[in-house]
Amino acid sequence: MSHLYESIEPNIIDDEMLQNAIEEQYPEDLRKLVKREGIKFTDVTELQLSFRNILQIDNLWQFENLTKLQLDNNIIEKIEALESLVHLVWLDLSFNNIEVIEGLDTLVKLQDLTLYNNRISKIEHMDTLQALQIFSIGKNNLTALEDVIYLRRFKNLRTLNLMGNPLCDDERYTLFVVAYLPDLVHLDFKLVTDTTREAAVLKYQHRTELLEREEAQALAQLEKKQAKQKELEYHQAAFVEYLNGSFLFDSMYEDDTEAAKLADLPGVGDLLQAYRKEFVSVCENLFHYGLKEYEKREAEVSDFYESLHEALTANQQEGRKIILDFENRNKRTLDEIHSASSDDIAESKRAEYREDIVQLSDALMTLEMLIADQLEELIEDFKRNVAVITSTFIENVKGMMSQCQDLENNHHEKLLEIIATLEKSVKNELDEDLPDDVRTLLVDKTVTVNAANASHGIRLLKIAKRESDIFSNAYRWQASVTDKAFQNEIDRNRDRVKEIVQYIDNLQEELDNLEMLEPME
Repeated sequence: MSHLYESIEPNIIDDEMLQNAIEEQYPEDLRKLVKREGIKFTDVTELQLSFRNILQIDNLWQFENLTKLQLDNNIIEKIEALESLVHLVWLDLSFNNIEVIEGLDTLVKLQDLTLYNNRISKIEHMDTLQALQIFSIGKNNLTALEDVIYLRRFKNLRTLNLMGNPLCDDERYTLFVVAYLPDLVHLDFKLVTDTTREAAVLKYQHRTELLEREEAQALAQLEKKQAKQKELEYHQAAFVEYLNGSFLFDSMYEDDTEAAKLADLPGVGDLLQAYRKEFVSVCENLFHYGLKEYEKREAEVSDFYESLHEALTANQQEGRKIILDFENRNKRTLDEIHSASSDDIAESKRAEYREDIVQLSDALMTLEMLIADQLEELIEDFKRNVAVITSTFIENVKGMMSQCQDLENNHHEKLLEIIATLEKSVKNELDEDLPDDVRTLLVDKTVTVNAANASHGIRLLKIAKRESDIFSNAYRWQASVTDKAFQNEIDRNRDRVKEIVQYIDNLQEELDNLEMLEPME
């Protein structure tokens, strides 16, 4: 494959090229205006960079609202630097030197993708493009007919072009593609007929039915995994993940070889089983309490923002009414200025208008001060409520985690009692069935007690760590929701004041322009 411009020095995508490309998209009579006024790259939705001898994709990150991009007929070798173009719907990379499909992961809105006439040998790395409807990959190096099966994941794919690839020479080609992609409407620029579809089903039905069963199983597993992940995220939001069962208890004994040895001592197994049952019961109580508190926290946040919205809505309605009243008067005043029979009358009306603008500014600023005070009080109440909810939650968690610590201490004391009792036994009277390492433990009481104490210390640390994690998450949530509320209000107030000032300045400028025009009239 060769390109017309390969012998010419490759170009890079720089600001000058991009600016020229944007200007060229406008009719000739508008180009001078566009050049003079300038166009923000963030405002551009379509961009054509065809036939520019581009070797490397670069500098497109500013076009964050781009929906259509043409990079065809260049010498591009790698798909890259498109990550920020998340709104892209249409992408043309045909007639380039691309060898691998890659770099498309973030383009989840892409519907039309053209990779025609490149050097691609495998259809891959497109999993996130679930909105894809049209895919052209003709005149590439695709050889394996089975690679087409990859396209089954795109449930919206209706138009496919593979023409010009080596795989098209396979006598099975048409029926194979139609059988494995049953929702295709057009293949290689031709309508898929009912006759072709029926023949494809007849020929490959056994294989496709088997594949459908495998896909259904895979989908069920994926949905189950996603459901579990969603459930875990819910539990994490409630700060009680992995407390609905024996997770914490099991983690306390995880990789503890000394505890495993002690578990084989006579009487310890039953003691451990009873301890486990009580410990898990406390964890489950904490888990269910955590879920209830999460709902309470969510309700508090929801109520706050609902009250916030109500206050802002009422304030905005009052502001709109003030502005509407002013604009009605404004229209009458401007008409009176224009129709004034003398300069004195016109100047008098302009003075009235200037005073009205000042009063409008005062009214809007006063209204903003009132809502700012109202929202500040609302946010302070919210902050206090959140603090109470958090402190209550933490106190109750402390109580339940103390129960876990008490259970651990009680278990440890009973374990030491068993060790002391067994240690009194004479060496040769020990149960012959005990493992050698356990027999060794009982021979040396100091070693046995040290092992029990070490295991006990590790378990207490793990309980304390879990408690600390819950507290940290709760305090982090408290700071996050209150800080967000305060910052949102600061931003809102700043924007509103700026908006009022701009509006008043525009009115004043309009009046000033009117005064300049009056003598000419």
